Amino acid sequence: MSKKYTLLTVGMLGALAVAMGAFGAHALKSILIENGRLETYELAVRYHFFHIPPLLVLGLIPSHQNTLLKLSAWGFLGGILIFSGSLYALALSGQTFLGMITPLGGIFLMVGWVAFGWGAHQTIKQ
Repeated sequence: MSKKYTLLTVGMLGALAVAMGAFGAHALKSILIENGRLETYELAVRYHFFHIPPLLVLGLIPSHQNTLLKLSAWGFLGGILIFSGSLYALALSGQTFLGMITPLGGIFLMVGWVAFGWGAHQTIKQ
């Protein structure tokens, strides 16, 4: 993912995280409590937010076309979409089979972090 699109993605994901958090805290709160899924929804929002700052860093640091840093950006993006997305869907629909794909999103997030660390190590000359 290019720096330009990484930063655009950060902006869109940040706005979406705020919207999902506010929507869950206000419009959906009674439904989520009734379904016993408020904690699931809050976890989705939390992980969504947690993985925006590293994407921001990836959009700002000089990567010199480092493949690991690009992999990291895709890992964070895929992880947010799959991990948080599956939890949002589970919390709202009650379809528990959606929880089976959540760990795949967690793997994407872990790949993102490992690639971030290793790619930054390769990129930063000190």
